[in-house]
Amino acid sequence: MSGPTPTVVTVEEAGEGKFTQTLHSGPHRLIADEPEDVGGNNKGPGPYEYVLLGLGACTNMTIRMYADHKKIPLERVRTILSHRKVHAKDCADCETKEGKIDEIVREITLEGELTGEQRERLLEIANRCPVHNTLTSEIVVRSRLSSA
Repeated sequence: MSGPTPTVVTVEEAGEGKFTQTLHSGPHRLIADEPEDVGGNNKGPGPYEYVLLGLGACTNMTIRMYADHKKIPLERVRTILSHRKVHAKDCADCETKEGKIDEIVREITLEGELTGEQRERLLEIANRCPVHNTLTSEIVVRSRLSSA
């Protein structure tokens, strides 16, 4: 199968506690862990926090790129995100009606002398960031064992 070059990262146990992981992406090295109250060492963000961080970074970068291209006087953008599991029956606009679903709330603050129309347009653009599109599309995760 041909196509774009895939993004590849490596995650491995750090050997420093039950859940501490070392994450490698090109020249970058990060740490992931779980909080102490669930048996981790709290040495880094947890997996869901990394998902939120990726969405927030993509959101801000997409808004910035669009604002600069359209010469919109955006001085600064900040996004605060939260994640939780909620009962599907409590979600009026969700297709799933049984069990639980993942809910991400994204609160975007736009600073600068912006019109109401510019603010609304930037919110529309936020919903087009590539990570947002990935998270709201069909995702297939293919797992296989490698030979050690």
